[in-house]
Amino acid sequence: MRTVSTPSGAAMPALGLGTWRLGEDASLRAAEVAAVRSAIAMGYRLIDTAEMYGDGGSEEVVGEAIAQAIGAGEVRRDELFIVSKVLPHNASRKGTEQACARSLQRLGLDRIDLYLLHWQGSHPLRDTCAALQALAARGEIGEWGVSNFDVDDMADLNALGEGKACAANQVYYSLSERGPEFSLLPWLRKHGQPLMAYSPIDQGTLALDAELGEMAARRGVTAAQLALARLLAEPGVVAIPKAVREAHLRENLAAADLVLTPEEVAEVDRLHPPPHRKTPLAMI
Repeated sequence: MRTVSTPSGAAMPALGLGTWRLGEDASLRAAEVAAVRSAIAMGYRLIDTAEMYGDGGSEEVVGEAIAQAIGAGEVRRDELFIVSKVLPHNASRKGTEQACARSLQRLGLDRIDLYLLHWQGSHPLRDTCAALQALAARGEIGEWGVSNFDVDDMADLNALGEGKACAANQVYYSLSERGPEFSLLPWLRKHGQPLMAYSPIDQGTLALDAELGEMAARRGVTAAQLALARLLAEPGVVAIPKAVREAHLRENLAAADLVLTPEEVAEVDRLHPPPHRKTPLAMI
C-alpha cells in the first residue's frame, strides 16, 4: 500500500476505511464488527472514525474489531493507523482532553494515531490546539489535525504557533465535488499536509455513473475503482471510502493499486472537470 507522509514524516496508508453510520443500530453490531475485522484481514490499515458517529458507537465497533484481530494474531497494533475526531462543542482546552479519553476507552486503545477537530466551532482554535498538543506530548495521540477546514481556516490555524503542527485536513472530496482542488489542495501541498477525502465515491453514487462505468469496463475495473484511483493520483491525497460488504471492501482496496495513464486521467477529467473557480467547501 502506497503511503502519504504527514509533516512529521509519519506514514499514512493512501486508502483507508471510513466508518460513518456504523454503530447506530445495536442489532447490526456483530455484523459491523465482522465487516471491520474482515477489512483488517484484507489489508486495510487505516481506519477512520469519530465520536459523533453513532454517538460513539462507531468507535466501539472499531475497537471491538481491532481487539479481535490483534487477539487472533492477524495484525499488530503498530501496523494500524487509527483516526478519530472530537466534536466542536467538546473542543475546549479541558473538553478536548476529556473527549479523547472517552474515545480511547471506546476504542480500547492507549493511543489514537491521528486525532482531528471535526469542524471549527465556537471554542478558540488556540485552546483546542493547546489541548491537542498536550495529548500528543503525553502520547495519547500520535498527531492531530482538522476536518472540514477551508483555505481561510487553514491560514488562521497556521498563524497560531501550535497550528503548524497540524498533520492533515479531512474534507469532502470526490470526482463530483472537486472544489478542494482549486485552492485548498494546493495550499495543503505547499505546507506538506495531506488531504483526507471522505465520501470519495459520493456514498456509492459514482459507482453508478454510466460514463465512468463504460470507461472502467475498458480497463477491466469498476466505476468506483476508477473514481478512487483518480483521486489517489493526486499527490498528498488519502481516501477513506466507507464499505461493509466484502465485495465492496475488496473492490475499494484494490483501487489503491490502480495506476491511471495520463490519457485515462484526461478522460476522467473530461467527464468530471476540475474546478475553474473557488467554491465554498462542501460538507456532508
